[in-house]
Amino acid sequence: MHSLTQEIRSFSKTNLRRQCTRVTTLTGRRLIETWKDARLQAVEVADSKDGGAACGYVQDLSLDLQVGLLKPWLLLGSQDAAHDLDTMKKYRVTHVLNVAYGVENPFPEDFTYKSIPILDLPETDIISYFPECFEFIEEVKLKDGVVLVHCNAGVSRAATIVIGFLMHSEGLDFTSAFSLVKNARPAICPNPGFMEQLRKYQQLNNNKCGNLNDSD
Repeated sequence: MHSLTQEIRSFSKTNLRRQCTRVTTLTGRRLIETWKDARLQAVEVADSKDGGAACGYVQDLSLDLQVGLLKPWLLLGSQDAAHDLDTMKKYRVTHVLNVAYGVENPFPEDFTYKSIPILDLPETDIISYFPECFEFIEEVKLKDGVVLVHCNAGVSRAATIVIGFLMHSEGLDFTSAFSLVKNARPAICPNPGFMEQLRKYQQLNNNKCGNLNDSD
């Protein structure tokens, strides 16, 4: 049985399968967002008798409404959960942090939204988005609200934001934060570039702590 550390270290671009995410806009347009060879492609697809398997894979057309509960006020999920009003009300969501690219916010009268479009590419500097994302999450906590963090699939971008937030707010190392989020939402799988950036983020945090201790 592989340990969690071995699982984390096994991530690489060569091992990563092409990601294919189904996106449905409020106007009913159906898009397939795919990234391959460090390039993002968004292709509009039409309904077809075979279910519109435009990716070359068997498409899973079932809704992903599984929501990861990290804290009573911090949730992680997919756009499916964010677009399902019953699910949102079930978890008492008040705020939504949308880090997807091209996914609209369907219930502006019911929830407070913050949209920060992030591309799910290994070379995307996702750490540069941390301060703005973390500030929003912390504001929700102070207001006694409940925030859902989501991207398209709730697998890579949103998961990376939540892992980074737990490292930042709880002082957790990368492995511990990854484990917590993985247990809460087993589907998570940040792309290799994000995994490497999270490791570097841990080093940055360690260096900050060391500098603070030296100044005491």
